[in-house]
Amino acid sequence: MHVLIATDGSKQSLVAARYFKSFADPQQVERVTLVAVVRPLAAVAFADDLSALDKQEAKTHATSFREAAQNALDVIAKEFAGWGPKVTKKIRSGSPANEIIKAARDLDAGLVVVASGSRGLSEAVLVGSTAQRVQHYAPCPVLVVRPAPKSRKARSAATAKKTTAAT
Repeated sequence: MHVLIATDGSKQSLVAARYFKSFADPQQVERVTLVAVVRPLAAVAFADDLSALDKQEAKTHATSFREAAQNALDVIAKEFAGWGPKVTKKIRSGSPANEIIKAARDLDAGLVVVASGSRGLSEAVLVGSTAQRVQHYAPCPVLVVRPAPKSRKARSAATAKKTTAAT
């Protein structure tokens, strides 16, 4: 089976790749293709949450969307080093959902792995719009990996922190 793993450069996309790897049998996976989609005219840059740059250097070193996408692909590819199947990396340009769906068709993917809620407003409640579109229109099964729910203690601490900051 050929597996396509999509990344938007977020930590959640790395979690999705790790989750897939945690249960997949490398003997059953022929190839893994990592795909990052950049939107050249987007108002919001490609997430660079996975970059190896330290935070101070990242403030002074402006990366292009393509560099950020390449950094994300490189980090996720390291997760699969020595795992088994061949891993290829591709950067595509356009609408993320459309490009992931096209890549799945072009590559004859047997499974698409995509993170959900990684950059949206309501991580805990809604499936991300990209993940939702891929899930509905991909030509193969889609594994949507949602963020782990926050514990009550963590939610209470976050609410208290917001309340304190607002006053």
